[in-house]
Parts: sequence; structure tokens; C-alpha cells
Amino acid sequence: MPSEEEQKEVMQRQPDLSQQSLTDFDSSELTPLSPDVISRQATLNIGTIGHVAHGKSTVVKAITGINPVKFSKEKKRNITIKLGYANAKIFKCPNCPPPQCFIPAMFNTGDQMQCKNDGCDATCKLLRHISFVDCPGHDLLMATMITGASVMDCACLLIAANETCPQPQTMEHLASIEIMKLNNIIILQNKIDIIMRDGTAPQQFDSIKDFVKGTNAENSPIIPISAQLEYNIDVICDYICRVPIPIRDFTSPPKMSIVRSFDINKPGCSPDDLQGGVVGGTLLCGVLRVGEKIEIRPGMTGKDKTTGKRRSTSVMSRVVSLRAEKNDLLYAVPGGLIAVGLKCDPSLTRDDHLNGHFLGHPGKLPEVVEEVVVKFYLLRRLLGVVSDSNKREKVSSLKKEEILLINISANSVGGKVIEKKKTMAKIQFLMPACAAVGDKITLSRKIVKNWRLIGW
Repeated sequence: MPSEEEQKEVMQRQPDLSQQSLTDFDSSELTPLSPDVISRQATLNIGTIGHVAHGKSTVVKAITGINPVKFSKEKKRNITIKLGYANAKIFKCPNCPPPQCFIPAMFNTGDQMQCKNDGCDATCKLLRHISFVDCPGHDLLMATMITGASVMDCACLLIAANETCPQPQTMEHLASIEIMKLNNIIILQNKIDIIMRDGTAPQQFDSIKDFVKGTNAENSPIIPISAQLEYNIDVICDYICRVPIPIRDFTSPPKMSIVRSFDINKPGCSPDDLQGGVVGGTLLCGVLRVGEKIEIRPGMTGKDKTTGKRRSTSVMSRVVSLRAEKNDLLYAVPGGLIAVGLKCDPSLTRDDHLNGHFLGHPGKLPEVVEEVVVKFYLLRRLLGVVSDSNKREKVSSLKKEEILLINISANSVGGKVIEKKKTMAKIQFLMPACAAVGDKITLSRKIVKNWRLIGW
């Protein structure tokens, strides 16, 4: 554990935020809305889902002020390829009427903020600190979207007002979050400014209502917005504040789902300036502290040279630093996206090598397995794929020796069906993975060179 002087030094970098301390720390006294938690770390994960080019990243930027599209390939092609992340705070003015009273702000805004509305200088109250998980909408990147869905508490379903509803990936994304049993859904009818003169917005509203009928989104609000013009952003913030924060477990050993890992050292960095690897994700339970010893499973995977069998070796390390965006933390709690700086070789975390792995206290993580027995349910028809006859194709049953793409939490791993009986199947993973009894998985099959969701 860092000394008191070291803790104070870290906290004084951002004096406007509530201070944290590990001295006499008791995790059982924390809640997701504790001032020392919500001031520095997001406690609610919100995903943006929907068809390609429907405005998911633009909505995130309008609320957070941060463009989640950060990689050169993404900027060149103007599409989201990897999961994007951005944090924001939502304040409420005591004097302004709703929805104008709900004001988004940057993640590093102090606990006290003056109202930004004209003619009002009231002090606003911090209601929520949220993390956005921006998912790609392209059909080739469905596995990436499912990875993002595994850490969501709420989803914003983007539907472009200038296109017919539903589009292929609108259907596929909605089905994915239904499988994850995600019930908090906000539907955003985006690009409303394009069709305001046509008078077709009410007709598309009816199309959306028909599309979501019988799904988890049937009773979800449908908000007309223009993300580009930042129209009705305050209404989105209003509905986000109505989403209940899930019950969090602060007392169990920490278990973190890793969705990104990277090497922050720049080319040409001197040996004295080298920093350890960094992993990003969300805590599913427990509290993670700076200075703690941790284990990452499955860790390094490969083949045993003598036996030829697959094996995995856990990565053992220590937490050097914790951050939520650029906010320094001494401890992190479940909910919200965090970055964990480790005392390990940065080559282990480079290029998302540890995506889908779990981080926690040594010996406290789920077992690494190579085979699982699952009870599966298949979709009746393929989503996001239309045949030549303009009808959705039926999903055929699993076949022995068939190769599938399996998503367990944030992990995507290939699997071979080695036994199958009615709705039960035995699947052999192509690489070791962490799994526990009762874990929910999704099944995808390669159809026309792309992985398509077929069941769970």
C-alpha cells in the first residue's frame, strides 16, 4: 500500500475532486453514490448500439465532449472499429425546469459547478458519473459489439430517422442485448433535423414502435434527437438519470473483466522511462486498491512443447496506478470503466493481447477450462442477413465437429462442438478460457465469411 504522503501527492493533482484515502479504508461503507467514488469514477456503464453510421459516436461526443474514435484507421475510414470509451458527469440545477436542468459536463469537472443556462448561476448537484461504451455498427464487427455488451448496465439504441427501420445491425444488436438480459434501454431517433421538413418523423416513430414490440425495448422511451446539432441532449441526460444504478458487491474479492489492454510506451522510449502494461475494463465485484498483488487469467496461452497440449500460465503482477479517464484513483469500485497500471512487461498487454481475460486477487478467479457443457437456445432466423428472396434465413441446428465463435463475458474464443444432444452440447475451446458454472455465453456461426449471432 502506498504511504500517506504518496496518497496525498496523488490526490492533490486534482484538488477540486473529493479526496480518497486507503488509511482505515472500509469497503463495506461505500456505495456507488459515495462522494469519494462518484467524484472520480463512473459507476454506470452505458452502451451505444445500432446500425453503422446511425450516429453512435456522435452522441457520445455530444454528451462527453470527447470523440471516442481515436485510432488512425478509424479516423481514415470514419467508422468505429474497436470499442470506444468516454466518461461524463451529469449535474442537476435546482432552479431550472426539466429537462434544461440536466447538464452534462467533462469527467474532471469539480464537485461544485455553476449552471450553464442563460440567466442562472445556481450551484448544480452531481447526480451521475457515467462511462460510455461505443460499439461498432459494422456487420463484420459483431463479436466486438458483444464484448462491449457484456459490461453494459444500460444501452442507447441509435436509429437514424432518414433510413427505414429496422436496419440489419439494428436487429442484431437489439437481439444481443436481449440475450444479455439488459432491460434498461433508451431509443434515440437520431438525425431528426434531416427529415423535419418532410414530416416523416411520426411515421418512422410508428415503425420503431412496431419493431420493438415484444422485445425488452417495448416500453422504452423514444427520444427524437440531432446528435450533430446537440438537440435534445438534455432529454437524454434526464432519462439516463432515471436508470437505476445496479446493486453492486463491494465486499467480495475483486473480479475485473478486461476489454482493452495496451502498451503506453512510445517508440524510442529510454529504459529508465519504461512503464508497465495497462489493462482497461470494468470491475464486476469487489474493490481494487493501488499496491495490491493481482493475477490475470488465463494469462499467457500456448502449446506445451513436450506434450503438444494447450496450456495457460497466469500473469502475476501488482497494481501500480488506477485511473478513470484521467482522474487518479486510490481504489476502484464496480461499475464504470477503469484503467489499471501494472508492474509487468508491457509486451504482455500490447495490442489487446489480454482482451477477455479476468483480473483479481491471486487464487480467487474462475477456473481456466478447455471444455464446457452448455444448454443452448438457437434463434429461429438469422438477424442482419437477408437472402436473395428478401427473407431472413432459418438457423439450422448445431452440428458435430462444427466450429463456432463463443463469447464468454468479454472473451471471444473459437470452439468445436464435440457432442450434441437435443438442447445440450459439449464444446471444446480452441484456446483456454475462464468460465464458471452459470455463465452466459453467445454462439456465432460463420455465414458468408462473417460471424453471425445464432443463439446463446
